[in-house]
Amino acid sequence: METVVEIELAVGEKLSVKRNRIMPLKAEDKGKRISIVSGIHGDELEGQYVCYEVARRVSEHPDKLHGIVDIYPALNPMGLETAQRFVPNLNVDMNSIFPGKKDGNMIERVAAAVVESIAGSDVCIDVHASDRSVKEIPQVRLSETFAQRLLPYAKLMNVDMIWMNATATVHESTLAYSMNLLGVPTLVVEMGLGMRITRSFGNQVTEGIFNLMKEIGIWSGEVKQTQFPVVSTDGEVEFIRAKEEGVFLPCIAHNHYVHEGDLIGQIVDSYTGKTKQEIRAKKDGLIFTLREYPLVYKGALLARILMDIEHM
Repeated sequence: METVVEIELAVGEKLSVKRNRIMPLKAEDKGKRISIVSGIHGDELEGQYVCYEVARRVSEHPDKLHGIVDIYPALNPMGLETAQRFVPNLNVDMNSIFPGKKDGNMIERVAAAVVESIAGSDVCIDVHASDRSVKEIPQVRLSETFAQRLLPYAKLMNVDMIWMNATATVHESTLAYSMNLLGVPTLVVEMGLGMRITRSFGNQVTEGIFNLMKEIGIWSGEVKQTQFPVVSTDGEVEFIRAKEEGVFLPCIAHNHYVHEGDLIGQIVDSYTGKTKQEIRAKKDGLIFTLREYPLVYKGALLARILMDIEHM
């Protein structure tokens, strides 16, 4: 266990970001390195399980490790401790200040130290979850700027989908963009729900990480067969938003292929017992985002559908 950065806080407390560095048994195997990071947002917990599973499996078979595995479960430790998305008290989104500044404010210095620590990795996996309202299938999100370089890595990750040009989560001030700019291939994995751990999703992504590690020569252990993802360049992403306020009742399963005209859900009025809006698919496609929190307002995101693709 190593301390990446530590900063004194008020009343004797410390902000401390740590990593678990797992070394191979043989000195000659120390050439390659993978970094797995999570916890940038304190209300996203899916990555905690992934970090645990990777560390557990590597530790059980140290003879199969032929490179360095660095695990950073908590880049925003205060946010995780208080279940807050942003850095507490400062109300700062940590994933909007990278690459940080060594002589900047507290969070900028933390960001700069994290970037310096990860620099030199052969690949980096940045694990996120959705917010508390909508559920995401396991997916890799790529910036158009680096998409062609990252796509071969993303296809190894055992996810259901690769969303190209997902600018909302891979914009220029994120960790992933900063690391890719520095030459470290960095994938943003998004899955599940905020404030939850979906073990099936975590196991799926963990298998993908070991598949990637094996492909680049860091892991020689057994790897289960992985799936080939749908890539969003093959189709158009439709955002479905509420036109009425009320209670959203989904009528279809998450990660489900729908046909044009299929009923996705309804917005109903609890007072009158009436249906205020029916939501139907405009085209065939894959529902990769579906609202879980039932109360909605006008403009709230209900679903995202990847359209114009073949039924996988």
